[in-house]
Amino acid sequence: MIRVVVAEDQGMVLGALAALLDLEPDIRVVGRAPDGLAAWALIQRERPDVLLSDIEMPGMTGLELAARVQAERLPVHVLIVTTFGRPGYLRRALDAGVRGYLLKDQPSEELAAAVRRVAAGLRVVAPELAEAAWGASDPLSERERAVLRLAEEGRSNKDIADALGLSHGTVRNYLHEAAQKLGAENRVEATRIARANGWL
Repeated sequence: MIRVVVAEDQGMVLGALAALLDLEPDIRVVGRAPDGLAAWALIQRERPDVLLSDIEMPGMTGLELAARVQAERLPVHVLIVTTFGRPGYLRRALDAGVRGYLLKDQPSEELAAAVRRVAAGLRVVAPELAEAAWGASDPLSERERAVLRLAEEGRSNKDIADALGLSHGTVRNYLHEAAQKLGAENRVEATRIARANGWL
């Protein structure tokens, strides 16, 4: 029996994914999480074989969850199911130890097959993304990404500095470096370019 935790912040999608998997005789959904923090708690308690997760969720993203699973060497294989079909997201997912990456517009019958493959330690990647991902290079550091995410929310440099425990000047430097790397004129354009490429 393949034990699965499903993490998805849209209630209807969460219910649909869990219901589809529960129809399979060899798959059992042992937990449903509406956000990343709840998913992490379920992973620790249930020790599933597979975490099926969206990318963008409150509390902790699916990629942050995958990185934590990898860092703690938990025997949990991560399968991302998302609307984000950008190579940058896939590249970051692979770097975080994700075993599978599917798009939500793929046929539903592919879901259970992907769960089985991922549980067996095999890799599953949406074919339309696989080739493009190998050439996608993320220019941002993790700190630059964190600063840009807060800037995208409209926070001031002072607010960002307070949130991340940095000095005002350090935040300004990170924003400047990120904008230079992305060829952006300002922080607004930098966040737009980073988001469009799947680097945020």
